[in-house]
Amino acid sequence: MASKDEFLNIYHHGMARVATATPSVTVADPDANLAATLEMAEAAHAEGTALLVCPELGLSGYAIDDLLLQDAMLDRAEAAVVALIEASANWTPVLLVGLPLRVMGRLYNVAAVIHRGALLGIVPKTFLPNYREFYERRHFASGADARVDHAVIAGHEAPFGTDLIFQAQDMPDFSLAVEICEDVWVPTPPSSAAAMAGAAVIANLSASNVTVGKSDFRHALCRVQSARCFAAYIYSAAGHGESTTDLAWDGHAMIYENGTLLAESERFAVKPQLLTADVDLEVLRQDRIRHGSFNDCAALENSEFRRIPFTLNAPKGDLGLQREVDRFPYVPNNDAKLDELCFEAYNIQVAGLVQRLEASRIEKIVIGVSGGLDSTQALLVAAQAMDRLGHPRTNILAYTMPGFATSSSTKSAAHDLMAALGVTADEISIDAVSRQTLEDIGHPYAEGVNDYDVTFENVQAGARTATLFRLANHQGALVLGTGDLSELALGWCTYGVGDHMSHYNVNGSVSKTLIQHLIRWVAASRRFGEDASEVCLRILATEISPELVPGDGETPSQKTEDVVGPYELQDFNLFHISRFGLKPSKVAFLSWHAWNDKSEGAFPPHLAIEKQNEYDLATIRKWLRSFLWRFFQTSQFKRSAVPNGPKVASGGSLSPRGDWRAPSDSSSAAWIKELEENVPEKL
Repeated sequence: MASKDEFLNIYHHGMARVATATPSVTVADPDANLAATLEMAEAAHAEGTALLVCPELGLSGYAIDDLLLQDAMLDRAEAAVVALIEASANWTPVLLVGLPLRVMGRLYNVAAVIHRGALLGIVPKTFLPNYREFYERRHFASGADARVDHAVIAGHEAPFGTDLIFQAQDMPDFSLAVEICEDVWVPTPPSSAAAMAGAAVIANLSASNVTVGKSDFRHALCRVQSARCFAAYIYSAAGHGESTTDLAWDGHAMIYENGTLLAESERFAVKPQLLTADVDLEVLRQDRIRHGSFNDCAALENSEFRRIPFTLNAPKGDLGLQREVDRFPYVPNNDAKLDELCFEAYNIQVAGLVQRLEASRIEKIVIGVSGGLDSTQALLVAAQAMDRLGHPRTNILAYTMPGFATSSSTKSAAHDLMAALGVTADEISIDAVSRQTLEDIGHPYAEGVNDYDVTFENVQAGARTATLFRLANHQGALVLGTGDLSELALGWCTYGVGDHMSHYNVNGSVSKTLIQHLIRWVAASRRFGEDASEVCLRILATEISPELVPGDGETPSQKTEDVVGPYELQDFNLFHISRFGLKPSKVAFLSWHAWNDKSEGAFPPHLAIEKQNEYDLATIRKWLRSFLWRFFQTSQFKRSAVPNGPKVASGGSLSPRGDWRAPSDSSSAAWIKELEENVPEKL
C-alpha cells in the first residue's frame, strides 16, 4: 500500500508544478537582473516546481533598443547564464531565461534552457515583430533562418534551434517545448508543431508591453493555443522596471491547461511575482489519446524535432495541491457560468424532446411523477417543450402512482407540482397489481411476511412502468423517461422498467448533482410561477429515495445514498473516471483535496446548499471502491440498452451510441486492486 507521502505527492499522480517569474528589471544591467532571477529561481525550487519560465530577454531587459548591439552588455548577459547554470546544480526546476545571444555572426533573441548545472538547449525566437512599436528585425535574426544546430554560451555548448523538445526521462508525460512572445501571435505558432510531436508543456517567454484591451487578447491566444494543442501553456511577461521611454508593462503572466485558466498574475504589480500552478499531464495525455483528429493532424505534420533528455528528480512528499478541484465537476463554480450552463442544459433537454415529438408526430406525453428530483426535472422539461410546440400543457398526461412505500410528503409534492404546471394529472395506485404479482409468483409478502427483498421492490417498479407504457398505447402518447446519468453509472435502476426504460429519456446524460441545480435554477427564475418554484424547493429538500420499502408513511424510509453512497462523491468519481480515465488512486487524491479544502471559495456560495460536507479518506476510499464495482462489473448491461436521449453534460454520456462503449461482462478487479494498493486507509 502506498505511503501517506506517496499518496499526497502531486508528481506521484502525474502532475507537475510549473511557475512563471516576473522579477524586477534593471534596464541593460545583466548582473542586477541575474540577482533578481536567482532570487526567483530559489523561490521556485522551494515551491517544488518542475519548471520556471522567466520573461523574454529578462537578463538584459527587453526595451533597450540599440544597447542590444553593445558587446559589453552581451558579454555580461552570457556571463549571467553561466552563473545560473552553476547555481542550478541542486535545484529541481528547469529554468528558462531570456537573453540576446551571438551565434555565428548573428544576434538571436533566445531562451536558455538550464537544469541541474547543465545547459540543456537554446531556443531562438522564430517570428520577429517589426510593426507599430516593434522593430526586432533591426537587431535580431529569426531562428527559422539558423544554419547551425548547436551554439555556445560562454563555453557551454548545447543544441540550438526551434526544433527542440526537452523530455524528462523519469516522468514520460513531462515533455517541454519553448517559444518566445510573438511566436504565439501568428496563425501557426511553432508550438503547434511541437505539440503534435509530443510536447505537452509549452512555455512562452514573453515581454509583451501593455496597451488598453491587450490582456483580453493574451488570454484568448493562450486559452485557444492550450486547447488546440491539448497542452499546458505557461506565459510569462515583463513587468516593473522595464523601460517606459515609449512603452508600459503590466507583468501579465498566465498558466493555462487545455483551455482552462489555472493561475494569473496580478497586473501592474510593483513587487516581483512568482506564479505557480499544478498542471495535470496525465489528463493531457488522456485527452490526446481520445481525440483521434489530433493524432490525424500530427500524422500530416512534417516537422522533425530533436529530443533532449534530462532527469527531473521531482521532489517527494506532500507539496499540497496548487490547482482548484471542483467538488461538483458537472456544475460550474461561479454564478455567471452556472446560469449559462443551466440555460444550455435545460434547453438541450427541451430541444431534444421537441424534435422527438415532431419526428414521431406525437403530441402527447405520458410521465410518472413521484415527487422526487428526476421526475420533477423531466416534467419541467416536458412543460417547456409543450409551450415551445404551441401545444397545451394538458397534453402532458402525468400520473402519480403510489405503492406500498409512497410517503405523504412526496405524494403531495407530486400533486402540487402537476397542479402548478397545469398538466393533466391523475393518480393510479399500483397496490393491487403489485399484490397480485407477488401472490402469483409465491412471494412471502403475499402470505403476510414483511420480506422487503429486491423482488418486492422491483415488482412495484415494474408495475409502474407497465402501466405507463399501456397508458401511452391507449392515449397515443410517448413515455418520457426520468432516470439520470448517476443512476446509470451506479446501476441504481431496475433493468427494463422504471427509471431505466422509456420511449425517450431527457435526463439520461444529466448527473444527479446537475439535476439538483437545474431544478434550483428553474425555481429561482420563477419561469413556471411562484407555486411551481415553491414545490421545486420542497422537492430539493426531500431525502433521495426509491420509496419501495414501507416506512412511517410521512417521509421516505429508504435513503438511496446509504446504499450507493453520497451522490456528490459518486458524481465526482464518475466524471474523473469516465471523462479522463484516471486511476482510482488519483481520483481519491483529487477527491480528498476537493472535500477537505477549507479555503475561501472551496464551496462556492452560489450553490446554495445548506449541507457543506467534508469526507475523510476512509469514506472516500469506501465509496470509490463501491463505485468501481458497480460501474465496471455490475451495471454495463443496463447501459447497453438505454433509450434515446440528448447528450447534455460536457462530462459525457453513458449511452452505447455515444461516449461510452464497454463489455457487459467485464471485471472490476484491476481498478479495485489499483485503489487498494495505492490509497492508504487513512491519513
